[in-house]
Amino acid sequence: MKQNFEIRYASHQNDFMMYDTETIREHFLIEEFMVANEINMVYTMYDRLIVGAAVPAGEELELTAPEEIRAEYFLERRELGLINVGGAGQVVVDGETYDIDYKEALYIGRGVKKVVFKSADAANPAKFYFNSAPAHASYPTKKVTKNDAVVLELGSLEGSNHRIINRMIVKEVLPTCQLQMGMTELQPGSVWNTMPAHTHNRRMEAYFYFDLPKDQAVCHFMGEPQETRHVWMKCEEAVISPQWSIHSACATSAYTFIWGMAGENLDYNDMDTCQTVDIK
Repeated sequence: MKQNFEIRYASHQNDFMMYDTETIREHFLIEEFMVANEINMVYTMYDRLIVGAAVPAGEELELTAPEEIRAEYFLERRELGLINVGGAGQVVVDGETYDIDYKEALYIGRGVKKVVFKSADAANPAKFYFNSAPAHASYPTKKVTKNDAVVLELGSLEGSNHRIINRMIVKEVLPTCQLQMGMTELQPGSVWNTMPAHTHNRRMEAYFYFDLPKDQAVCHFMGEPQETRHVWMKCEEAVISPQWSIHSACATSAYTFIWGMAGENLDYNDMDTCQTVDIK
């Protein structure tokens, strides 16, 4: 197996205004990190969130602590949430095996010493997308399915934004320190997500897009509400969203995305909405 670890530094919004396309992509877009028999991670200085992927395609992959985090084991001072976006798989947490199927989630608390990723079928491997944040306390490991989630249906086909929000790793479902994760499923014929757009100065966020045909693309919008930019993305790519940035998208087909947040509080509804007609 191979484990890769990259650090991304934070940018001031005034500097961000001067970035060209290549610079925006270099700092915020995470490309080609769902790789067979690899664990790939990006550590962002925005609330020190780690965005990662593990694809055990014939090999078992053990999550180890990179030198950069100066820890004896990965979850010594961290918590982790994951969602499987591939074939059936297992996650072994300190010797206890959790079966994690497509679109199922797992929360792993601080203090767990060994995490191993497996696939049921190497020809159709599990694809574990994960977020990890610093943790001040230890909470139990728990599997979460869509049946356990807090489900919210929003939008309409007429507005091109009919979507199902599955709040999976949130305080209403299980205790966490600061990490929140969920999955929003766009319904057929709808392409807009997170509209009206919003910011939340208390938290940063990361988006991971999947369920998108390989020949289609999603245009992710970011930046301050009065100074927006865009990033064109493909299936199974992620993007980092600073606390001062909106996070919204429109695609050429329906899709699903995973959102993950870390920061000051666990109030999902703590957001500053931007009226659509006021965005520039």
